[in-house]
Amino acid sequence: MTTLKIALYSDDASVRKSVISALGRQISPELAEHTITEFATADALRMKVDAKSAFDLFILDGEATPEGGMGVARQLKDEVFNCAPILLIVAREQDAWLAGWSRADAVVAHPIDPFAIAKKTGELLKRRVSA
Repeated sequence: MTTLKIALYSDDASVRKSVISALGRQISPELAEHTITEFATADALRMKVDAKSAFDLFILDGEATPEGGMGVARQLKDEVFNCAPILLIVAREQDAWLAGWSRADAVVAHPIDPFAIAKKTGELLKRRVSA
């Protein structure tokens, strides 16, 4: 099994740390181990994607500033051929409807629930691997 690659974008180091801690090194026995590449800015993420770095999943913080994950999600879906699934972290469950505009594949809410984010991440990676 090849290592799965996850891109994690948030300007908040504590959010990135929470996600990394929740996901560990392997989501489930059915999936390969994964690596997580952290991005504190949307520009750094875009530069990596533009350099043809392939990811199996994007996890984007909708509350990131100055550029939120929702806009980044929409741009990735519009501009990246065969874009990997996107998991969007929103401020509240009630904000999940905004994910429709951003074209995110799944949503979790702040504060990070380790079980919820691991479950959603596993579902999206399984879909990606089986596609």
